[in-house]
Amino acid sequence: MSRPPAPGIIWASLPTPALLIDGADRVLEVNPAAELFLNMSERALKGLPVGERIAIGAPVEEILARVRAGRAALFINDVDVGTGERAPVVCNLQATPLGDDPETVLLLIHPRELADRLERAAQVKSAARSAVGMAEMLAHEIKNPLAGISGAAQLLSMNLSGEDLELTDLIVAETRRVVKLLEQVEQFGNIRPPELRAVNIHDVLDRARRSAVVGFAAHMAVIEDYDPSLPHALGDADQLTQVFLNLLKNASEAAKGGRGTIRIRSFYDRALRLRRADGSGSALPLQVEIIDDGPGIPPAIAAEIFEPFVSGRENGTGLGLALVSKILSEHGGWIGVESAPGRTVFRISLPVAPKHLERD
Repeated sequence: MSRPPAPGIIWASLPTPALLIDGADRVLEVNPAAELFLNMSERALKGLPVGERIAIGAPVEEILARVRAGRAALFINDVDVGTGERAPVVCNLQATPLGDDPETVLLLIHPRELADRLERAAQVKSAARSAVGMAEMLAHEIKNPLAGISGAAQLLSMNLSGEDLELTDLIVAETRRVVKLLEQVEQFGNIRPPELRAVNIHDVLDRARRSAVVGFAAHMAVIEDYDPSLPHALGDADQLTQVFLNLLKNASEAAKGGRGTIRIRSFYDRALRLRRADGSGSALPLQVEIIDDGPGIPPAIAAEIFEPFVSGRENGTGLGLALVSKILSEHGGWIGVESAPGRTVFRISLPVAPKHLERD
């Protein structure tokens, strides 16, 4: 049966996994996002009944029949979708008729996990902005009286000895520690807007890696797993270096003094697209993962790990990952984390630089 062809460029660039299904419930076409999601090529699926190689936790034949009969889209939430190549993932499905063709159905697969992460990330960023604004104001107001307390304690110590001197020394040390924390808060709020240019992401990663291995990550084994074919990212090289240094430091501290391994991985994933609150969206195909084999993030704070003042380490300020999230947000990028004992993955997603910037 004839059918309208899927527009090549639009079909190939569609970020949502999608399949075209014919009137006999066989797979006609699979877009690249679906190939990545299912970990299966179009060649392996084309011409087969949709349920033969793809496990869908819903009566897919009944759904397709209802779409054809009613000539209207159907939405099915919280459906397990998997294959023999990957474990099931909870998804929302959308089945919709294709143009004037009475038989062909477009099946869209929306993985819930990614959508939930992006929604949580947007909520965290909003809360972070409010918390940091308040913290900046308090930091400015608190630093002056702290300086007075420290000065008074130092004057008192000149005429003291023994336990009394230890107490004044403690006052001075603690006020200095609090002032240092307040300065970090002020620095957090004063990050300049990024100067966006075409950036070779591997040059940035190499700069951060070299700095890390001669310093805080000297006890770690750092492994590079790069895709050399990646196009340039749109970003600020200095700020992105700070992002990767913070993540490498976080990974090295997870080893708790012992030796561990950090893997830096880069790859291309055209399926990821960030949708903003105003309805606009942008593709974020450049991926960088910082992977460590430490004990993982405590479950109690995993959902808030990018919020200011949330830390899994004793005496941690909780500003490092919040700063990373803020910088990436300013870049129009995204960061997510998956963590379990023995494997924690921070994944950074960035936009590609326009061609005209690469030529500059």
